Amino acid sequence: MKAKKHFKLQTHYFIMTLPGLLWLFFFSIVPLRGIVMAFENYNPGAGLWKSPFVGLENFEYLFSLGDAKRVIVNTIIIAGSKIILNILVPLTFALLLNEVKHLRYKKVVQTAVYLPHFLSWVILASVLLNVFSLDGIVNQIMQLLGKDPVIWFSESKYFRQLVVGTDVWKEFGFNAVIYLAALTGIDPTLYEAAAIDGCSRWKQILHITLPGIAGTIILMAVLGLGNALNAGFDQVFNLYNPMVYSTGDILDTWVYRIGLVNLQFSLATTAGLFKSVISFFMIVISYWAAYKFADYKIF
Repeated sequence: MKAKKHFKLQTHYFIMTLPGLLWLFFFSIVPLRGIVMAFENYNPGAGLWKSPFVGLENFEYLFSLGDAKRVIVNTIIIAGSKIILNILVPLTFALLLNEVKHLRYKKVVQTAVYLPHFLSWVILASVLLNVFSLDGIVNQIMQLLGKDPVIWFSESKYFRQLVVGTDVWKEFGFNAVIYLAALTGIDPTLYEAAAIDGCSRWKQILHITLPGIAGTIILMAVLGLGNALNAGFDQVFNLYNPMVYSTGDILDTWVYRIGLVNLQFSLATTAGLFKSVISFFMIVISYWAAYKFADYKIF
């Protein structure tokens, strides 16, 4: 009876979640049947259930490819760099902005760095490709300094740095909001007491500010583990070209080319399934670590 009464009281909440559950079912659960292609020599003419079953042959073939190993390494390097810098840069910015006492200037700066987050990579990629083009503003400045122009996004040795740097530039303002919100929870009397004791601003940050938001920092770090193989398909796809495949090609872009361009459906599904399984275990580990070190849990 209690459960029935509780259900009636919560009916409106269940109705509110229904559209999201339907979306999840039709766009995330139903397509999972396509996983069987990873264990088949898929033939579109024969269909999903009548194609020849090959077991783990596709996985053996995947890991024997030099291209697969290269894109996995590229993905880990790019994704790992993004995770680390998307914690350190927003945190540093939040700490610096928190020290600014002029409220109007503070709001203007926060709004300015916050705006790029809302622009899609389709727009930003066009802007960046023009800025870093042969006759772009970056090369114009370099020529004034006596340097030779460089086609930045066509140089494999610069591509990873540009991808990571532009992603951090786009997101650090948005990510800093979390740390700024955490900073508001620190008792201001702690700073007053420290100032009376002759503590410098640097020591106040070191002994009051950072310990005060340590839980948030740990939480953001461990939750970032779930993106260990997500290097940003939309960003890389809009910025890369065949000249930078050696350092810029990632799992998602490789799967796109193999599956939708070259029509190797089984191999693309195998690579996608491999990434999904690794990502799943990384998410499980990250939430376990979040609960253990930051006392964070979903349920």
